[in-house]
Amino acid sequence: MTLTLNRDITALHAEMTAWRHHIHQNPETAFEEVETAKYVTAQLESFGVDEIHTGLAKTGVVAVVKGARQGTGSIGLRADMDALDIHEQTNQPYASKVPGKMHACGHDGHTAMLLGAVKHLAATRDFAGTVYAIFQPAEENEGGAGVMVQEGLFDRFPMDAVYGVHNMPGFPLGQFKMCKGPMMASYDRFDLTVTGKGSHGAMPHQGVDPVVIAAQIVTNLQTIASRNMDPMKSLVVSVTQIHGGDAYNVIPEEVTLAGTVRSFVPEVQDLAEARIGQIARTIANAHNAEAHLVYRRGYPPTVNADANIDIAARVGATISADINTNLTPVMGSEDFAFMLQEKPGAYIMIGAGDGPPVHNPAYDFNDALLPVGATYFVNLVADQLGTA
Repeated sequence: MTLTLNRDITALHAEMTAWRHHIHQNPETAFEEVETAKYVTAQLESFGVDEIHTGLAKTGVVAVVKGARQGTGSIGLRADMDALDIHEQTNQPYASKVPGKMHACGHDGHTAMLLGAVKHLAATRDFAGTVYAIFQPAEENEGGAGVMVQEGLFDRFPMDAVYGVHNMPGFPLGQFKMCKGPMMASYDRFDLTVTGKGSHGAMPHQGVDPVVIAAQIVTNLQTIASRNMDPMKSLVVSVTQIHGGDAYNVIPEEVTLAGTVRSFVPEVQDLAEARIGQIARTIANAHNAEAHLVYRRGYPPTVNADANIDIAARVGATISADINTNLTPVMGSEDFAFMLQEKPGAYIMIGAGDGPPVHNPAYDFNDALLPVGATYFVNLVADQLGTA
């Protein structure tokens, strides 16, 4: 596929690759991105941006770049910085130096893309208004975007709209994929504790077996999606953990279950939470046991604004002829959703070519994508604030 890239950005490809490899070698997980934030800040200082703000959501960094021409418009560009608790198996010369941690989702690449765009924008400033570059911590599981919003991200940096991207292995390199409305699902977590009565494994009649009860609960939770939910709506209820007992001949007093719920609309979340509790308690009561549910709302659905997807598609078309605006929403989750709850914007996927999927120990961000993502950010600024 032939891609139309900004020449200045293409000239930065080797430098972006070096930034990406440095970040990849030194992964830090949620809210621990201290050295990553220092590295990002050092690059931003060398670019001569107008302002650098640190410490938002502990390790977040926001850079401000003002255009050389008069204008009041503003745009936010976001990249995530955190890594995952995975032992890397890429065998790359720049592989993780931190045992058990790696950039297995491409956040190192997202950060390098945005750094490249900011370097270009700070050097040219051929736009009217203000660009806010958001380097966000803790996308994985901990909702760093939500923390940044709670700590005043949009009050301190009043942008008109905010944009984010994610690399996607398995899609052709440079293919832009997106959709209007819900694009990624909400992410809720639940913990269920089933309390029975312990007994000898040879004398089950003297106890109340929480293992058997937990098994029945797991099976029946699957009826929420299949029998309680409108089949035209999407819901996934997954039990991902079962813990109980530590001896072969002892029926334990307690078993714990844990899992996730994914959906696209709040009323489906409400239904799932209510039914999980009802099913667990009803089954437990039928066996003279107790069930206690702790349900935690996590990430909301990632919902793109129609007008901003139109902008993203138009900008993507300046780079690639392969633009898909009918991406089927996915049940994975993304904390950029918290930003989109507060500001209009668009979150899109850019194909990264063949390779292992994200969250896999063999995954590695495709460096060929760096100038594509950086050009997209730069072209967004040109489209919204004038030639960049």
